[in-house]
Amino acid sequence: MMVEFELEGLNSRQQVLADIMWSLEDYSDVEAFIKTLPDRERAECRSIIEMMRMAVVEQCYTGIENTQAADQVFDRIRKL
Repeated sequence: MMVEFELEGLNSRQQVLADIMWSLEDYSDVEAFIKTLPDRERAECRSIIEMMRMAVVEQCYTGIENTQAADQVFDRIRKL
């Protein structure tokens, strides 16, 4: 499956972090990269990863009928 999505609302630093993490081949490489960062950027990377996961899940369910319950969950998460 081809995964393509765009994360909205990232500032330029967060976009750079997202691009770097997305370019890495293995999640172990992502974790190694995150360990090199200061605390603030580490936290941002963790948030970006969660946003990526949510975007992938949302993409998988696009086109599937009766997603009202899932949409409500996504709405609640986005408001956090």
